[in-house]
Amino acid sequence: MKRPWTLVALVTVGLSLVQAQPSTSVLFVGNSFTFGFGSPVRFYRPDTVTDLNNEVIGGVPSLFKSFADQAGLPYDVALETRGGAGFEFHLDNKLGVIGRRPWDKVVMQGQSMLDLEKPGDSSKLVATSKQLADFLRSRNPKTELFLNATWSRADQTYPQKGAWFGKSIEVMARDVRVGNDKAAAAAAIKAVIPVGEAWTRAMQTGVADPNPYDGIEAGKLDLWTYDHYHASTAGYYLEALVIFGSLTGRDPRSLGENECSGYELGLDRTQVRALQQVAFDELAAASSVKPAPLVLPKPVNPERCRAR
Repeated sequence: MKRPWTLVALVTVGLSLVQAQPSTSVLFVGNSFTFGFGSPVRFYRPDTVTDLNNEVIGGVPSLFKSFADQAGLPYDVALETRGGAGFEFHLDNKLGVIGRRPWDKVVMQGQSMLDLEKPGDSSKLVATSKQLADFLRSRNPKTELFLNATWSRADQTYPQKGAWFGKSIEVMARDVRVGNDKAAAAAAIKAVIPVGEAWTRAMQTGVADPNPYDGIEAGKLDLWTYDHYHASTAGYYLEALVIFGSLTGRDPRSLGENECSGYELGLDRTQVRALQQVAFDELAAASSVKPAPLVLPKPVNPERCRAR
């Protein structure tokens, strides 16, 4: 007769330990590619994260937070963003905000062309990444730092005025990754998050269309929004999946096709499943995650998602 009560007690203790687990603080420092310009992601669940600039932004940080919550991972997420800015802006204007507390992990996202005035030149990114990394480590020497290497911009690749005109869409993502690799090496940053390469993989595998200027092929996603520059909902969703896998080591597919944020943002299950697979494949290629695709949540319904 005592065994059932013993089992209940053990379960209760186990749940208490999970609930008592301290949260990991994560700060996102970036620009419009982080806060989700051009899509509903910009104002998605802003109450779940802390916008240090008080602009009521959810953005990619809120997607990451949603994924973490659904995976049962306690993360305290904040963001400090400014449209069009490189790290020099944050260094000149926002250190007082960023430095209010030490951070366990920081996702740093620089200018989408490496340098707005000298597209493709990583010199400024290398210098400012180190300065920002040094400041963050002055607040917490053990902080884990990540650089987010973003996607190819169609507006810089296909039109004649583009800085990458005449080159394939894959080249810009590769150039941005190389620049971020240089910055990561100079600043002893833990890892570069391969968001741009995940976008390239989505195009190469037929999940996404590579050229929005000639129309979107049936059955494929447009990862860019209307300006062919920023991301669409699908593009930011893929970005958040890659960040989630990079920071947690979790297989993005473990969120399942019934993942709540995809449902709330209007992606169907086929699209969610395809984007999770692309994110996993890119992360697995870099040995950043191990396969664990079978931990599926309950089927989507509004009540379950609202109850989070």
